[in-house]
Order: sequence, then structure tokens, then C-alpha cells
Amino acid sequence: MTFNELRYIVAVAQERNFGRAAQHCFISQPALSVAIQKLEEELGTQIFERGKSEVTVTPVGERIVEQAQKVLEEAASIRDIAQAGRNQLVGLFRLGVIYTIAPYLLPDLIPALNERAPAMPLEIEENLTENLETSLRAGRIDAAIIALPFNPPGIATDFLYEEPFQVVVPEKHAWARRKSIDPSELAGEHAILLNVGHCFRDQVLDSCPELNRSGAPITRTNSLETIRNMVASGLGVSVLPRDALIPKYHSRLVVPVPFSRPVPSRRVALAHRKSFPRPAAIAAIREAVAACRGASGGASPRRPARA
Repeated sequence: MTFNELRYIVAVAQERNFGRAAQHCFISQPALSVAIQKLEEELGTQIFERGKSEVTVTPVGERIVEQAQKVLEEAASIRDIAQAGRNQLVGLFRLGVIYTIAPYLLPDLIPALNERAPAMPLEIEENLTENLETSLRAGRIDAAIIALPFNPPGIATDFLYEEPFQVVVPEKHAWARRKSIDPSELAGEHAILLNVGHCFRDQVLDSCPELNRSGAPITRTNSLETIRNMVASGLGVSVLPRDALIPKYHSRLVVPVPFSRPVPSRRVALAHRKSFPRPAAIAAIREAVAACRGASGGASPRRPARA
């Protein structure tokens, strides 16, 4: 059993295709197939079921692949440990960020982090929480900025900040001059929400369950900015996080209105493997987030004057 053979079975499990796995590992498909067959013979068990169009991992294969990922991650961490012994703030840092946070946090986070760790460039992956969890546990990213709750085994979460939600309505909507809105009032409105898979969608529906009632008029999309533009067009109303409503993202055609208390919100955290060998890098990310949020102030755009 070799490290290369472990890399091969992990690649096949991820790609579900021998050809793509071979390209990922920079070897020929026949060589990869022979190596995996040799490993299966050595172990005395079948790791993969070979189909005409897809490769399926066997139940015992799932456990073998999971262990192989751990072995490869531990082996890779040897270099990280050696580098960390020199300077934990030097070298690439692979950061995942969920879609509904990345556009609003990263423009301020990057310069704040450059001040603290100028020799630690970021490789950024924007994705859904579910996919970031997979990348984090597999060692493909070093940390992820996500919304709580988030508690996979072997993962630590450091709370960063709490972000309240606000209702957003078209400029000429009857609510545009309201002081606050109760979640129950959304029941009679055409709501614009994110698609299934976005944790922010789930958080909005948890806070405003009336939006999830059967027969409710709902439009779905994949982007908060698309939501903002549809609200601006007059299609309906929605809910956005505070950071999407600061002045730099303001549209005069969209009016944010606070929720009545208790105000719905989300708790944002930095998730990382407990075994990650660069705690100073994690601390630098935390400090940079705190610094850039303090500088932005989290202010909401100006609302129309009330009569």
C-alpha cells in the first residue's frame, strides 16, 4: 500500500469516474486502474463497483476511502507543521466562505488581513455550507466562514459576529415608511427567497415561518444581489442580512425596514479542523474580521423620511 494508491482511491471516490480521477492525479487511466486493482487484491476486498457510466463506492470502500483521506491529510500536515514551526503567517491559506457572506465581507477582510499577515495570501472557495464542510473535512480548505449551527466531528468553530436581518421592500411599497415589521405580516406578501441549499434561506424561513406556508407566492433565485434587483423592480419583498444593506450596496429603489423585536439574526463563525497546525493563522483571520467589521460599522442605508 502506497500514498499514491491512497490518492488514487480518494480521487476516484470524489470523481466517480476513473478517467477524470486519472487526469486529477496526472497519470494514465490504465495505470490508475491497475494500481487500484492491485490495492483491492492486497486488501482482499472490493473498493469500487465498476459500471458503464459511473463508479460506485462499496460500503467497505466508503470506510477505506475515509481512512485514506485522513492518512493523506496527516501526511500533508507534516509539511504544514514544518512551515508552521518557521512562521505560521507565511504561506497560502485556503479559506472557504458561504455565498451570502463572501461578497460583503471579503472586500474589507482582504486589506485587514494583509496588514496582519502580508505573506499569507488567500485561496478562496465560495460555496454552500454542505460543500464547504466536505472540503474542510477532506483538507482541501483550511478554514471556512459559515453560519451556525455547524458542528461536524473534528471541527472547531470560533464565533465571529451576529448579523441581524431586515425586511427589504420596493421604494413605493406601503411598508417603506414603517418603523418596524413583525414576521407574521409577511404572510400576505409575494416573497423572494434563495433556492434550497442556501443556509440563509433556511434561517429566514425559521424566523418567518409564514413564508413557508402552502400556496404562498414565492420566487426563488441563487443570489442576494438578484433578490435585491427583483425587489427594486417591484416584484415582491424579501429579507436580507445587515451586511448586504450597508451604504456601498444601497439601491434607492429598495428600502430596508427593521424587524420588530426579537430581531431575527444569524451567528457567523470561523470553522477549522481541531488538528490544523497554524493556530496563529486562524487568529489572524479572526482579528481581521473583527477589525474590518468595526471599520464598516454595519450601518444601514438611509431610509426615506417618515411623514
